[in-house]
Amino acid sequence: MLPGGRCLEATLEANNNKLLCSDGMEYSFDQVTWLPPVRPTKMVGLVLNYADHANELGLTAPSEDPVLLLKPLNTLIGNNGSIVYPRGAKFVHYEAELAVVIGRQARRVRAEKVKDYIKGYTIANDVTVRDYITNTFRPPVRAKGFDTFCPVGPFLVTPDEIPDASNLKLQTYVNGELKQQGSTKDFIHPIPKLIEFITSFMTLEDGDLILTGTPKGISPIVPGDTVEIEIDHLGTLSNTVVPE
Repeated sequence: MLPGGRCLEATLEANNNKLLCSDGMEYSFDQVTWLPPVRPTKMVGLVLNYADHANELGLTAPSEDPVLLLKPLNTLIGNNGSIVYPRGAKFVHYEAELAVVIGRQARRVRAEKVKDYIKGYTIANDVTVRDYITNTFRPPVRAKGFDTFCPVGPFLVTPDEIPDASNLKLQTYVNGELKQQGSTKDFIHPIPKLIEFITSFMTLEDGDLILTGTPKGISPIVPGDTVEIEIDHLGTLSNTVVPE
């Protein structure tokens, strides 16, 4: 969202760290309100795609079919947006995730053809209230469905800018302190297998997001905290936690 309330697409000019907008104007990062870089019809999340994260929760990671959840669209906010800490919650945490952006309608896509359906990649924070996850058989709709609970951004990065999406480092900082780190090389279910599985029963549309899971290292966040998630080649997604 640009000054004056205009909403335009923009590209990052790497040589001067400016945003070049479709109106031909340049803007610095602090001159704009960041919106999510995609407009999905749905967001599909993956549960326990890292064995170390399953271990820290005392769970067993699924070894056969991926286990999925749907993240509601009301959770979407952009870079620098505020994560609203729900009244009465006791344990809210971040989940740093590589998000895959679908580029065209996809149904029954074979793993070897998946790259033809990927528009790009971005960063997602699958914010969760751990209080409301009481067993593995109850879908975590309430735990993950609060407004503002899915910051996404800052950029949509096209596949040609990513040397290898299966080997990207993820890091999460809370108030500047490193809290979480991992790599997509440790996925239990790699991206081609994941998209093949999802599209075997569900049609994905242009702009849809697949959240690929989080590694070990979740910890509580509270109002006043700033959460920054970095993924190689994708930039830094930054959000501040505010009270309800």
